[in-house]
Amino acid sequence: MLRALIILVIVGLWLGISAVGGRTIGSLSGVTTNNQDVLLPREAESVEAREELKKFSDVDSLPALVVIQDAAAVDEAFGGRPTGGPPGTAFAEDLLDGVRVNDRPLTDFYTDDAAPHAFKASDDSGLTVIVPLSRSKLEAKDAEGDNSIAPAVDALRSAAQDRVPGAEVHVSGPAGFVADTGNAFAGIDGLLLLVALGAVLIILLIVYRSILLPLLVLLSSVAGLSLAGWIVYQLAESGTIIINGQAQGILFILVVGAATDYALLLVARHREELTRTDSTWTALTRAWRACLEPIAASAGTVALAMLCLLAADLNSSRYLGPVGAIAVGSALLVSMTFLPALLLLGRWVFWPRIPRPARIPTHAAEESHGLWGRIANGVARHPRRTWLIAAAVLALGAAFAPTLNAHGTTQAEIFLTQEDAVVGQRVLDEHYDLGASQPIQIIVPVDTAEEAAAAAREVAGVEEVTVGKDVQDGRVVVNAAAFHPNDAQQVVADIRKEVHPLAPGEVLVGGTEALRLDTNLTANRDLTVVIPLVLAMVLLVLTLLLRSVVAALLLTLANILSFATTMGIASLVFDHLFEFPGADPTVPLLGFVFLVALGVDYSIFLMSRAREEVGVHGPTHGVRRALGSTGSVITSAGVVLAATFAALAVIPLLFLVQLAFIVAFGVLLDTLVVRTLLVPGLSIDLGRWTWWPSRRGRQSVDHGQEAPPSTT
Repeated sequence: MLRALIILVIVGLWLGISAVGGRTIGSLSGVTTNNQDVLLPREAESVEAREELKKFSDVDSLPALVVIQDAAAVDEAFGGRPTGGPPGTAFAEDLLDGVRVNDRPLTDFYTDDAAPHAFKASDDSGLTVIVPLSRSKLEAKDAEGDNSIAPAVDALRSAAQDRVPGAEVHVSGPAGFVADTGNAFAGIDGLLLLVALGAVLIILLIVYRSILLPLLVLLSSVAGLSLAGWIVYQLAESGTIIINGQAQGILFILVVGAATDYALLLVARHREELTRTDSTWTALTRAWRACLEPIAASAGTVALAMLCLLAADLNSSRYLGPVGAIAVGSALLVSMTFLPALLLLGRWVFWPRIPRPARIPTHAAEESHGLWGRIANGVARHPRRTWLIAAAVLALGAAFAPTLNAHGTTQAEIFLTQEDAVVGQRVLDEHYDLGASQPIQIIVPVDTAEEAAAAAREVAGVEEVTVGKDVQDGRVVVNAAAFHPNDAQQVVADIRKEVHPLAPGEVLVGGTEALRLDTNLTANRDLTVVIPLVLAMVLLVLTLLLRSVVAALLLTLANILSFATTMGIASLVFDHLFEFPGADPTVPLLGFVFLVALGVDYSIFLMSRAREEVGVHGPTHGVRRALGSTGSVITSAGVVLAATFAALAVIPLLFLVQLAFIVAFGVLLDTLVVRTLLVPGLSIDLGRWTWWPSRRGRQSVDHGQEAPPSTT
């Protein structure tokens, strides 16, 4: 009776969590931000410059650029001198007359004391209308909790097409990109989860050949996601953490993937124990005890690795740390409480392949037949040849890792689809002098303004420099226009080098390209700080878990090699197969954290079981038995995790597609090569030294006739 009551309490508690937390999943988008300046640390020069610029002008601006490629429109706007304003102003006002956004006039969303105006292309092929929208007014939530950015951009696109029928019309600029980025992330709440859960369901149906069991595992994963989503929502809404759309997608994928992986390990051990006892409770108790340590170590490794991101300066990376730790912690909690309660429903959850006690005792780990039995026997016969070949193949792929281009991309290049803002930006690049619309802004003391302007003019790539007239706190703004957007970050760096010495500590260089440059510099700094922390943490956890310094070093080095191989293959694929323009500077860091933390999981599962077996059967037969008995379930877990991360590719953004490939490929590499060939081969070849300084490898010798494996 007490057992039944405990089960009912656990199930009821998780169903309640699912009911409450599930509602917040769809609300997470409302507390995310993708503003680049918010994701940078306050001490970044471009962020400091942005704060100072508030004293000079309205930096609340989120302008929309309505690009119209039509010669007749140019003639109408600039052919004469209409009264009431400079050329193009009348055309702009006429174009936007009567436009409404969410039943409000478009003018309600303008920045204060600003009006739209037009400027024509350098080759007179078209014109662009700058609409001075206000970020704060657009981002103000309505009664339904939505902002007006996307509706405003949609209204502008519709109005321009109606006003200039037959012309090529696009809405680009900051507002256009924000709206299209939001549209790209809109699939996270629905499409991403649907694809991820669908892929997991198909794999579980194949693995379990059962109807109900995969549904119970998915129910457990969704419950864990509800808990994680609720916690992250509360933290983001209170301002404790900042999350963007990327973090939101990774949260979903990490919970589902980790919870399913832990479920696979627990269910496999439970099925094995059900063939040894008539009691479902006894079988589950044995399985739970045997799986608790490796699953907890796995979750702890990933969570601690994610928390190492708190040492990052880039907020998008730093706050991903607690989000990831919450995701893995929720997956661990649900897998070791809710799922076991569901498994106690009885053996029939495995229907139609219901496990029953064998008449003649057999031991799954002792089987030498089947695919994994043959692989294990092959590795045990030729361990040195196996790990040397595996290491050589991995090293060959790792040789290409330095060729990965992770120096950042332009705003237009982050999209993998032909979004309207991207097409509009391409038109602007081809037909307009872009530097004038997004200048590099230099804040300098008044007495050095002319000297700073002269220095900026000497920088390669700078075409126009103007000195502002507004003086605030003894400083003015010098605007430098760079007309080569692909080299704009280098121009920013060169300008800083020239103007900083003019007034040390008093000069700030900001603007859009400065934000991008500071993002790249901060990401590179984070790479050198976080990676050593992650490696030290992983090594410590493995040493404590396996009670062996040698085994911990072996697994850590193997996963470093696996990561390098993955980045090398990714470089070849990105450059020559997909022809990507480059990679976000945070890709190598996040790829490392995920691959080392998640990839080492499969070696943890293998070596934890090997530690059990080695104590009874010796270092050779113990590792062979561990590989044979865990091969199927660990491979299934790797395929599940790879499939869930691959689902990120449904969001058409360069960063997520690249991260999806890196993690999916790397996890499969860890599962099929590192855990299957490299680690077992090395472990057997080193023999008892693998477990030094533990006495584990010296407690027994290898036996030809082996005893049954431990069930504890």
